[in-house]
Amino acid sequence: MEIRPILSTLRRHKTAATLIVVEIALSCAIICNALFLIGNRLDRMDRVSGVAEDEIVRVQITGIGRDDNADALTKSDLAVLRTIPGVKFASATNQIVFGNSSWNSSVRLSKDQKLPTLSSTMYIGGEHLLDTMGLQLVEGRRFNADEFVPYNSAEEKSIPSAIITRSMAQKLFPGESALGKGIFSWGDQPIKIVGVVDHLARPNEGGRGSDAYEYSMLLPIEIPYSVGGNYLLRTEPGRRADVLKAAVSTLERNNPNRIILKQDTIEELRADYYRQDRSMAWLLVAVCIALLVVTALGIVGLASFWVQQRTKQIGIRRALGSTRGQILRYFQTENFLLATIGIVIGMTLAYSTNLWLMQRYELPRLPLIYLPCGAIALWLLGQLAVLGPARRAAAVPPAVATRSA
Repeated sequence: MEIRPILSTLRRHKTAATLIVVEIALSCAIICNALFLIGNRLDRMDRVSGVAEDEIVRVQITGIGRDDNADALTKSDLAVLRTIPGVKFASATNQIVFGNSSWNSSVRLSKDQKLPTLSSTMYIGGEHLLDTMGLQLVEGRRFNADEFVPYNSAEEKSIPSAIITRSMAQKLFPGESALGKGIFSWGDQPIKIVGVVDHLARPNEGGRGSDAYEYSMLLPIEIPYSVGGNYLLRTEPGRRADVLKAAVSTLERNNPNRIILKQDTIEELRADYYRQDRSMAWLLVAVCIALLVVTALGIVGLASFWVQQRTKQIGIRRALGSTRGQILRYFQTENFLLATIGIVIGMTLAYSTNLWLMQRYELPRLPLIYLPCGAIALWLLGQLAVLGPARRAAAVPPAVATRSA
């Protein structure tokens, strides 16, 4: 099929053709960036936390007024919690992943360093914390029993050791092993890195960006329930509800003069933590669907209008020997040309929009793969949308078209 007659027809209908091109261009630009943002949200929600999410439950508790016996009561709490059927490990800690808390500390490589190398979150707890959280050591060792320091004397005593994440180790010592090296974070004495875990997310990113998502460290500090108030229990996935209920009852019996603030699983915390990301992803999906529907309706409306306006022309072509297939291909080719022009403009606009978003909102660069994906989607949409009007055009009998002149 020759393109010249199609171009000649489009030149005679510049306004309508321009509207379709603009509509397709805007749809392409918005959809490409929307798909990119949806992908970013999904990747963000799919990030690993490093802990055994499907095995951990959390009970957060607080006292009424000051508790001078918090250390002894914490040891008593943990002792009875570990007797609950199904509990593998139990530990008290200051914060948990997806908890939106903010126990952070700057990390320096030397005592005299003015600007910190990074900011890390701190998880502190007793000897069972590593097992309770289900963390995987990839280098080094666990804390030794003689390395644990009571929280009330941690300010006076130096913290002897730390376990950090692989991401944090690579940032502090790129291309080197972090084991045995010292960092300055808690107090004026160096803290020796004795172990590296594969992953451990921080409870709250706080606008620090995705690179800092796993800047986390564990410190051997035994804390009372009055610091953070989080009791973590690790059990089998199918027994979490029973263990959580039993844990609340056990804590209430052990000392009724306290308040249970929260009782939940890590999976519930994750779902709540990413609620806004999930809502944004669905909103963008709705925007994409709405744009595709509007674009399809625009193509159908214009094609139907053109079929009505060209009834005589279609009849003449049929009388001269054009088949139904040729008429059908004519309208499909015409739509393909308009869609191609719109897509080329739209891809340029999509990339320009992404550059602007990068400067204003610190978004990553739009991967080029999203451009052809958006183009293919709009090409297919255009062909499907024009199919109905094109079939109606192909069904016009030559005699009827001639009488309508």
